[in-house]
Amino acid sequence: MFNYIAQWYKEKFADPHAVTLFLFLSVCFAVLYFFSDLLMPIMVAIAIAFLLEQPVQRVAKFGLSRNKAVMVVMILFTVVALTAIFGLVPVLWQQTSNLVQEVPTMVGKGNNYLMTLPEQYPEIVNESQIDALIGSIKDKLLQWGQLILEFSVNSLSNVVALMVYLILVPIMVFFFLKDKDELLANAIRFLPKERRLTSQVGAEMHQQIHNYVRGKVLEILIIGIVSTVIFALLGLRFPVLLGSLVGFSVLVPYVGAAVVTVPVCLVGLFQWGFSAQFGYLVLWYGIIQAVDGNILVPFLFSEAVNLHPVAIIIAVIMFGGLWGFWGVFFAIPLATLVKAVINAWPSTTKSDDLILE
Repeated sequence: MFNYIAQWYKEKFADPHAVTLFLFLSVCFAVLYFFSDLLMPIMVAIAIAFLLEQPVQRVAKFGLSRNKAVMVVMILFTVVALTAIFGLVPVLWQQTSNLVQEVPTMVGKGNNYLMTLPEQYPEIVNESQIDALIGSIKDKLLQWGQLILEFSVNSLSNVVALMVYLILVPIMVFFFLKDKDELLANAIRFLPKERRLTSQVGAEMHQQIHNYVRGKVLEILIIGIVSTVIFALLGLRFPVLLGSLVGFSVLVPYVGAAVVTVPVCLVGLFQWGFSAQFGYLVLWYGIIQAVDGNILVPFLFSEAVNLHPVAIIIAVIMFGGLWGFWGVFFAIPLATLVKAVINAWPSTTKSDDLILE
């Protein structure tokens, strides 16, 4: 048993470059796991700077220095962010408040409809089953109401944290872009010389993460805007709120689309009932999901490494549980990182031993 373990260790860790890669990944994981709350503003700033790096390079091609290109991109980014904060957020807040206020009315209509089921289908359901279902729904709504109240109270205490994000994150993004080469050079100095595999995996992941972040942001914007416009044209209530939910649902592949279908269909059902208008809503929503899955995703992520759906779901669950929203956002790149490390990890064979000797 011990000989087998020793042989396995020798095969997998005979290359010092592999040891460097293992230690580097272990330290990064440990730091993120134990200090993720403290480092989250820095991680957000790094993610935004990574996203803005390509626009900076494109602006610099017009003959501007890097510092001036960074200034131009940061000004444009600030204008877009402020427009979203002061233009979109109030609308979302208003529609969310209206929806919460109408929940009791929707629940009452749902209860009335459920109570008619025993009369219409006595061979399938009875009054006791309906009463149990209504009680379960009320308990769930009460739990959700408590969660919303706790979130509102916690939000008041997190105003200072929000101000920290709004002030410190843009400052860090600016310096990450401006002093990119100097910061990277200083970080590389702490790595051992035997870092061939680390550099190989890093170069591969740089391209993969860049493609993923760019594609995911575009996918969220396209699906969110298109959904909002279609919902508004159909006359659906709360179009901005529901369109935004559909847009952000693409963060969680497969699961997100299934979850967000519930509020979209419920709002349409309570608004129109089982009518032709509700059928049009379901049809257009199905078209949006089909276009996203069969046209938009293959086009935006054509250069991304293909992963099995089970691997994607497992990655979303694991990394989302570890790091919340950003864990979900980067679940696919992190899963790709695991796959790249496994593929790049050397295994010592007899031919390798001869070469090393």
